[in-house]
Amino acid sequence: MEIQQLRSATMLVSFGPHRLLVDPMLADVGAMPGFKMFGGGRKRNPLVPTPPQTAAALERASGVLITHEHPDHFDLAGRAWTKSVGLPVWANRMDVPRLRRKGLDARALEDGGLGVELEVVPSRHGRGLLGWMLGPVAGYYLAPQDEPSLYITGDSILTDSVRDAIERLQPDIIVAPAGSANMGVGGDILFSVDELVELARLAPADVVFNHLEALDHCPTTRAGLGERMRAEGLLSRVHIPEDGDVLRFDSASKQRVPTRAVELRPGLQKWMTSPLAGG
Repeated sequence: MEIQQLRSATMLVSFGPHRLLVDPMLADVGAMPGFKMFGGGRKRNPLVPTPPQTAAALERASGVLITHEHPDHFDLAGRAWTKSVGLPVWANRMDVPRLRRKGLDARALEDGGLGVELEVVPSRHGRGLLGWMLGPVAGYYLAPQDEPSLYITGDSILTDSVRDAIERLQPDIIVAPAGSANMGVGGDILFSVDELVELARLAPADVVFNHLEALDHCPTTRAGLGERMRAEGLLSRVHIPEDGDVLRFDSASKQRVPTRAVELRPGLQKWMTSPLAGG
């Protein structure tokens, strides 16, 4: 399995015949408004350009994988590019109808098609009212045959469902957002640094931290996170790639077959926050 970090949560994940572009945020620098609402530091997003390797990565993509519809995971530029090349868009069953209404070839992961064992793992994008407003969200566990298994947590805090998925499924690789995003009110809406430490301790093998240094509401830096992981004795299992870096993983443990099927329901907050996702 190969993971190429592009920018923020955007990456190209390659396994078997698949080259999945995950959560494409392809906008130019400053094309989107700031997400930091209070406390200062608001800037237009993204803060940094995509790396030079992006064009080649896009040419290799065979499909798109969306964890959720927030604009830093599937922006207007990402949608326009996806439409222009006609790639299938894999998502959880809750998000597929809206993606289809936007003219995309959206397909539910749970319906098969990728040829891998998989599970949709519910999570929570923050705490309290803000966490409710930003959800429901989910991550994905993918277990391709004869390759490492992968758990992409999606935007989440460290919930019991995330802990359970790690313990039960024992993924070879965990990809988690590490920017500790905070809008200036309502607390962190992604794993705090302390939660990232706990997640790394829970992980049976490799952890990849991304969603860093590209958005105005994500204060955690690569250098600071690396230093904390070093101090905790966890750096040997943690990867904090620069934009454009390629990580290769060969070792695969005995894969755990998913045993749970979760039906995500959009709820009122999905309708209330739909303008954030572009309609």
